[in-house]
Amino acid sequence: MKLRLQLFLLLAAFQTLRAQEFESITWLELKPNETISIKGDLKNGIAMPNLSWAWNSSVACFPQTQAAKFTGNHILYAFDLPSYSEMDIQVVPDDKTANFSLYAYEVGTIDKSTTVPNLSRCIRCEADHKLDYKMRGYVQDHTRRVKDILAIANPYQVLIGVTGANGLKEGSFTLLLKLKQ
Repeated sequence: MKLRLQLFLLLAAFQTLRAQEFESITWLELKPNETISIKGDLKNGIAMPNLSWAWNSSVACFPQTQAAKFTGNHILYAFDLPSYSEMDIQVVPDDKTANFSLYAYEVGTIDKSTTVPNLSRCIRCEADHKLDYKMRGYVQDHTRRVKDILAIANPYQVLIGVTGANGLKEGSFTLLLKLKQ
């Protein structure tokens, strides 16, 4: 009897977490050839203990070896990407020492099956995180940027995830989005 109650409570907690994941998306309205700025804080995000969607070969967002860089709270944003458009997405932490990561992916329609961690495939996924080593000719600062999110003949929907690395659960930031059409 005690085991059944524990299983029931665990299942209820899991279903609540799944509902929170989808409901926590902030939908944005973008204007062509303009940059919008959004303030946020990781303390308003959600934990995402299952990151296996990211290294699934049908998603290929970041490798499992980099999972620690995405273990903090996640804040999710979504928007419609019209045909013949390209996005430039940047997150700027207010604290220059804070370690943030960023990912963005394109799908036909965002629903429960295409929202992380339930994502099984997408059109394109890009991520940026702090590098483990220095690269010749490349200087990385505290900002993270994702480019190459684009739509040619077909429109898509895009989901952006701003997250903390190494379990970071709070920290304010500015998200900058520029839609080039």
